[in-house]
Amino acid sequence: MASGKSPTNLVDLTGMKFNRLSVVERSGRNGRGLALWLCSCECGKSVVVQGAKLRSGHTKSCGCIVGKSSETHGLSRTPTYNSWCAMKQRCNYESGNAYKAYGAKGIKVCERWANSFDDFLADMGERPEGMTLDRIDSSGDYEPGNCRWATKKQQDRNRKSNILVTRDGVTKCVKDWCDELGLNVDQVYGRIRWGKTPEEALR
Repeated sequence: MASGKSPTNLVDLTGMKFNRLSVVERSGRNGRGLALWLCSCECGKSVVVQGAKLRSGHTKSCGCIVGKSSETHGLSRTPTYNSWCAMKQRCNYESGNAYKAYGAKGIKVCERWANSFDDFLADMGERPEGMTLDRIDSSGDYEPGNCRWATKKQQDRNRKSNILVTRDGVTKCVKDWCDELGLNVDQVYGRIRWGKTPEEALR
């Protein structure tokens, strides 16, 4: 019997990047038995490519740069473009680590942004240093009006786990009230766990 590599010995390319292509997941084999991989291109399109062609550099994109000597927008390797790609992967690719917290919960990328990095850039501007893409309403979609460039501190305070409290007509999360009132946030959360209402815990 002829010897050969078992499919179990196949090198897993998931998560690897080859030129403009990021490998999303395995996509079976072609008619010759060669492994195929679903890839996300930097231009936003998806394409299925042979693993050997990825590793050799024979296939560098979905075809968007064939015959081109330069990038179409000049920003394909910037933090802004990376944020756009990551946003779409979180919502669209079931094999991604973040999908269960985004796409699996029904969070989507609006059609305008899903189909055009240029439109995303026009709406959001370039990503400021030290900031990442944040949804203002954490249960809403990625779309104009619900997204901003935010610091890690702003994003931490925008999570669903934060408790909102209204005092004198002003609504803030518990952490912000603690900062304003000079209270220890751990102690306040401890009071809430012991049965006090957030309003009582902040007194």
